Amino acid sequence: MTILWRDNRPRLFIDLETFSSEDLPKTGVHKYTEAEDFEIILLAYAFDDDPVEVLETYGNGWHGLHAQNDRARKYLNFIVRTLTNPDVVKVAHNAAFERACLSRALCVDLPPEQWEDTAILAAMNGLPMSLEGAGAALQLELQKMKEGAALIRYFCKPCKPTISNGGRTRNQPEHAPDKWATFREYCGRDVETEREIYKRLHRFPVPDWERRVQYLDARINERGVLVDLELAEAAVYIDNATRDMHTDEMRRLTGLDNPNSVAQLKDWLAAVGITVDSLNKATVSELLQTVKDPTIRRVLQLRQLMGKTSTKKYQAMIDGACKDQRIRGILQYYGAGRTGRWAGRLLQVQNLPQNHLDDIADVRDLVRARDVETLGMAFDSVPDVLSQLIRTGLIAKPGHTFLVADYSAIEARVVAYLAGEKWRMDVFAGDGKIYEASYAMAFGVPVETVKKGSPERQKGKIMELALGYGGGVAALKAFGADKMGLTEDEMQQLVDSWRRASPCIPRFWRDAETAAKRAIENPGRTFALPCGAKYRRDADALRCRLPSGRVLSYWGAHIADHKGRPSVIFWGQNQTTRKWEKVETWGGKLVENIVQAYARDCLAVALLRLDAAGFKIVFSVHDEIIAEEPTDGRGWQAMADIMGEPIEWAPGLLLRGDGYETPFYMKD
Repeated sequence: MTILWRDNRPRLFIDLETFSSEDLPKTGVHKYTEAEDFEIILLAYAFDDDPVEVLETYGNGWHGLHAQNDRARKYLNFIVRTLTNPDVVKVAHNAAFERACLSRALCVDLPPEQWEDTAILAAMNGLPMSLEGAGAALQLELQKMKEGAALIRYFCKPCKPTISNGGRTRNQPEHAPDKWATFREYCGRDVETEREIYKRLHRFPVPDWERRVQYLDARINERGVLVDLELAEAAVYIDNATRDMHTDEMRRLTGLDNPNSVAQLKDWLAAVGITVDSLNKATVSELLQTVKDPTIRRVLQLRQLMGKTSTKKYQAMIDGACKDQRIRGILQYYGAGRTGRWAGRLLQVQNLPQNHLDDIADVRDLVRARDVETLGMAFDSVPDVLSQLIRTGLIAKPGHTFLVADYSAIEARVVAYLAGEKWRMDVFAGDGKIYEASYAMAFGVPVETVKKGSPERQKGKIMELALGYGGGVAALKAFGADKMGLTEDEMQQLVDSWRRASPCIPRFWRDAETAAKRAIENPGRTFALPCGAKYRRDADALRCRLPSGRVLSYWGAHIADHKGRPSVIFWGQNQTTRKWEKVETWGGKLVENIVQAYARDCLAVALLRLDAAGFKIVFSVHDEIIAEEPTDGRGWQAMADIMGEPIEWAPGLLLRGDGYETPFYMKD
């Protein structure tokens, strides 16, 4: 056995193949393992550089440590002892899956502190999180076998009973010995691939505090959050009933057999003199601004209503709720690109619709009572009501409440702090009204003349949202400046005025790009920014070390011509296509990465402090933390106070937490 690792502790590399009648992508691993028929069917492992062993553990479940022969049973018992040995580091790709499955099978807690995750190591290095994607990006000689998806469908999921398969509902090894042999090889190959990824990346520097954040994230995901199943099921019922009513009305108005058909509806519109290439949301909205005929208008309104999908997330709550009605595993640590921010899983809590309903508790009661008639009379759009109530499907357990606290304008605070834009820091030290102050500073008017609800404040708002990371006219349009009636010349004036008023921020963009380029041109040398961030190009990537000690990565970064100018190019995952491809970056984007990562680290420190203070955190959303606490316990201000405490590596940064208390999750 060869010891390869920096701390000399042995590593156990492990990969599982499992069976369950639950649908893993829909339910998540925690509900998946609750199924009565859940079992581990293959266990592949290797110690350090030793050859990979694959144990067959199918049949009668693995709760009784069943294996197919004496040798397998001997090794299996040895593996079980190793899994619970704190002196052995366990390594897996997406370790949360292995931990959940093994904890369920062994009926023991496997502490996350004893595990390392090659998917997270890949993400920290700016690589794809999937085993296949990371292996391909690293150009490993041994990579994940492409036959795996078909074999998983065959052995790991129930099959449809047919005459030809004898009416069975599950495929066993004896039904396809050749496939089973390939499946064993596939499982073993995954261990070899994750080991090669680990060898390449395990020395990546991770601060001790960040390790603790990773372990806390695992515990938060395992704690989960309670789902109001009565509300979720009622919402699905009401949406279906409303959709049926709308479909019937459209049939009466159009005479179409299937008014949900885009092709049929386009033909009907053409017959009444309206030709369109699309019936997407934007097109229908534009038509409603010009069409006068009441029948056509009503058809278009119904199209809008029927196009609003309001039950998908309710169904995700139902699908993901465990036996205790809590949904688990809804956060993905390091899931949002190179900044290290959290991403959503299963329910996608990072992307829930906002709520603007008055008397929201009463509206929830109407939905829970399945009162379709009253909802239809009280609201123009029942699907919109259901959409606004999605957040409220997450509830505190009896005798408890949610304490919700978030950072106020944290990105604006951080970019001003890191750039050294003093007047902005003065605003945050005072009333914090950055939209008003931004317009007043840019156009030289008294700040008290910029009133809430005024066009001036609205311009200040979109300037702040669009221009902090090098954006121009196109960025202003993305935030709706053109819909305010502004011309391109007027938008350019906003850009120029904003940049003149905040000269330190454009300088920050230029400094970041210059430092990154110099680091690429001088591998091994470090180039620091005034804010304390440092760029260095090593053998694999351009690295940006933040003041917190955490490192951002730009894999394979180099300088190449892009649209006639030398640009920083690196390999990254396209967030739309998910393809691994060359990506260009520039000063504003580099600053955006630094600012968002810095703000993320502030949140991570707050999570650690709140956990140490005994708050039971159930999830986080962007810059917001949600804890489940007894109703007679501490209030949200105690959370906000902790979030506002100074951070050692951010001296002088003015952090402020706001919050509220609620029995169900919502935006205050």
